[in-house]
Amino acid sequence: MGESVWIGKPNRAKFGAMHKIAIYDMDKTITAAPTWTPFLIAAARARAPWRLALLPVAGGWGAAYKLGVVNRAGVKARAQRLLIGRALPDAARLRLAERFAAQVKLRPGALAQIAADRAAGYRLVLATASFGYYAEAIAERLGFDAVIATEAARDDAGWRPLLVGENCYGPAKLRMIGDWLAGQSIAREAATVRFYSDHVSDAPSLAWADEGFAVNPDRRLRRLAAARGWPVFDWR
Repeated sequence: MGESVWIGKPNRAKFGAMHKIAIYDMDKTITAAPTWTPFLIAAARARAPWRLALLPVAGGWGAAYKLGVVNRAGVKARAQRLLIGRALPDAARLRLAERFAAQVKLRPGALAQIAADRAAGYRLVLATASFGYYAEAIAERLGFDAVIATEAARDDAGWRPLLVGENCYGPAKLRMIGDWLAGQSIAREAATVRFYSDHVSDAPSLAWADEGFAVNPDRRLRRLAAARGWPVFDWR
């Protein structure tokens, strides 16, 4: 784990005014459903409808992940290659992302909490395993201040089906949050952090935050929240 990430509650005795940061997971925390496959389908339908016939192949890669044959990063890269192609030009990406963001169903409770955190002076950060090239459009519509996400390779032809850096998931998400804090010149001790998530994979970030909230939790996260004393919210 990088040196920019601190585990445990920091000692803030030497700090004055604190940075207030509210970090939100996206899929099924803010959105009513996962977004990656729906985005791929929307992109294929808009750019090359014949690619929709490849959906069963993409589903097969998902099954291969569950069997441990390929990792999450590999599934994402292969699915993008199948349904979007070798490259997604930036102008097309922007149109698709904005159109998709306008159609995504959001949880009313999430919208209320985002508004409350904003009113309380929190800096709003989206931290998601989804690709930043479309998650940023959702974050912009919601008024977020920053996005930490899985990133795809990019060149003159556009966005490529190749990940850059880590898949923003599980412990990697916490490392990427720590890197973001360092990039903002914010010491962990100088920040008070809230973290909201629906999934047990975010347990490292929930434990690291000053306030961790289990939102719409599944059975595993609900049990962990009870053991750790994390409040449980239902935003459905």
